[in-house]
Amino acid sequence: MAKLTEPEQQEIARFIAAGKPLPDKYRFLLFEDKREVELVWNGKTSEVCNSVLPFQVIEQVDEPRAEKPEDTKRKDQELLFSLDGRGRQLKGWTNKLIWGDNKLILSSLKNGPLREEIEKQGGLKLIYIDPPFDVGADFSMDIEIGGDTFTKKPNILEEIAYRDTWGKGADSFITMIYERLVLMRDLLAVDGTIYIHCDWRVDHHLRQVLDEVFGRDNFLNEVIWGYFSFKRKTAKKFPQKHDDIISYRKSKDQFIWHTQFKPHSEEYLKRWKTDKNGRRYRDDVNPTAGGTRIIYLDEVEGDIVDSVWDDIPPVNPQALERVDYPTQKPEALLERIIKASSNEGDLVADFFCGAGTTAAVAERLGRRWITADLGKFAIHTTRKRLIGVQRALKTDGKDYRAFEILNLGKYERQHYIGVNPNLREVEQQKQLAAKEAAFLDLILRAYRAEKTTGFASFHGKRAGRLVAVGPVNLPVTRLFVEEIILECRKKHITKVDILGFEFEMGLFPNVLDEARAKGIDISPKYIPADVFDKRAVEKNQVVFHDVSFIEVKSHFKKNNGAVAIELTDFSVFYSQDSIANAEAELKNKGSRIVVEKGQIVKVSKDKDGIVTREMLTKTWTDWIDYWSVDFNFESKKEIIRVKNEDTGEWEERWSGDFIFENEWQSFRTKKDRSLELKSVFHECAPGRHKIAVKVVDIFGNDTMTIIEAGIGKAGGKN
Repeated sequence: MAKLTEPEQQEIARFIAAGKPLPDKYRFLLFEDKREVELVWNGKTSEVCNSVLPFQVIEQVDEPRAEKPEDTKRKDQELLFSLDGRGRQLKGWTNKLIWGDNKLILSSLKNGPLREEIEKQGGLKLIYIDPPFDVGADFSMDIEIGGDTFTKKPNILEEIAYRDTWGKGADSFITMIYERLVLMRDLLAVDGTIYIHCDWRVDHHLRQVLDEVFGRDNFLNEVIWGYFSFKRKTAKKFPQKHDDIISYRKSKDQFIWHTQFKPHSEEYLKRWKTDKNGRRYRDDVNPTAGGTRIIYLDEVEGDIVDSVWDDIPPVNPQALERVDYPTQKPEALLERIIKASSNEGDLVADFFCGAGTTAAVAERLGRRWITADLGKFAIHTTRKRLIGVQRALKTDGKDYRAFEILNLGKYERQHYIGVNPNLREVEQQKQLAAKEAAFLDLILRAYRAEKTTGFASFHGKRAGRLVAVGPVNLPVTRLFVEEIILECRKKHITKVDILGFEFEMGLFPNVLDEARAKGIDISPKYIPADVFDKRAVEKNQVVFHDVSFIEVKSHFKKNNGAVAIELTDFSVFYSQDSIANAEAELKNKGSRIVVEKGQIVKVSKDKDGIVTREMLTKTWTDWIDYWSVDFNFESKKEIIRVKNEDTGEWEERWSGDFIFENEWQSFRTKKDRSLELKSVFHECAPGRHKIAVKVVDIFGNDTMTIIEAGIGKAGGKN
């Protein structure tokens, strides 16, 4: 330790007496063993999330689409998987698409029972991430409705996650990414590599964070991805026309690398001569041999790819791979990365999966994968895309791997608008309690409910129904609803409204049916973003819309006991903006598309201020983007692994729910906007069957219903 002067000692004493942190200069005066260069930011901490939450399987896709009963008995799939009669994968790795906060996902992967399964696959060999690096990014989605485009705003979970990332500028971003990079590093195999996609806004910060997490010696490359687009004149600087892709390896001496090649340029080919046999060649100076040698073009693999990639254009509007996701990256970009730093059969991951490009390319290249995203729309986009890849592989007679959609069955309650980290823990808890109380008051006031006390699960009462409010930044989970049902039974409560910004995937209708069987009427309702608009709350303009519902019809064949499902109705009640608000705010010659009570309407105002309304949703099918059928629901229990507190061992337990096995599906694509409303006939064994039907709307929200069908021994309906 360096010798301190008397004024320095007195200054330190004053800071300690006042309970204040010491100025940075004393870190270097008090401790000799210091870093020469260190990245410091507001809120920096060495603490990393170590929560372990159970992963629950919401849906499994083993077959891209069963067109006829015998399709579920593909012999070539039996070579890749251990299958039963329905095509289920019983053994081996199942690819994973996970919905939720990637910090909790990473922590649960690292510290939970799935870690052992990952290690059995050789560990994670490659991680690619494309985090939200644009402080001014717009995460709205453009959705086609007829000949018009409706802009869907991000939901509350996405808005809060984005605010947490950029609420305090670079400090917030670095805090977010640092903790996740530490978890990713710990998940990587010893010979693994990570690639981070960014641009000029954060590349300088990321390099320093990555140096600290992985070590400067493990830096691999900074790739410049230069892409073509029409240039515009900018004020006093060159136009920005490239992104950065930074890569680090887990170990300096052991990592996977395959040199990549691309076709030679025309300019380069002009330098080659042609011999009398028509072969192209050139003379190459060979200093070792003291002369020259002849090199033939057909013996050269290609032009070695260097750290400047200017041969991969962005996804253009007409590209077949385009899925209209705002941050979608070209498949050629991910193909180059995956081929360079992984082998066939390796496990790769993307924890900001967005449009699902990493998973789609990994599947096509024979890699296994894990992807995750907080956005429900991203999960749905990826699901459709992966089914499309499966269909293409199946058509070509190639193997494809099953994948499952998971979420975290139990969530940690987090601060919904943040708590001052500089406060002591007791003060932080007081601040959190005050903010949670303010949030509940806001929601109850918007719902026009009276506040209640004396309940564990309920916060208000309205029109003879008790009201439970879900967390602002997390989905309403099965556990949340089960606690409500438990209190209802104890206190003989029969009517309940549950308000939530999001509901756990696959939650309904099972849990509602269970409650109904116990004499409890539960009505789930979505909380609109309008609750945060003070004027809308004061004017009682906030509309809480009901969860959607589905109507179906079953068709039977008497000769073989086959059943088909027809979709007959789908009702939605969403609102985003309002017609009255649009009419009041529109300028002459302007137009706006709004959603009001389940109808999408285009409001226009002509040059004279005359307002017209055009209904864009002509029929209930306009709301549907995707639907699928499980012809034998409740045949596969949902098993979660939890740690026994007494033994410390991981144990398998039935969650009480079942996995939706996606056996048939129809969905819209950019190329084909049509939708089939009747499934193929599916042979079922005699007996009672529960058939599950899932619909995903154009916003990415899923709704499920279950019907019962009796199949007689000789076929046909009982």
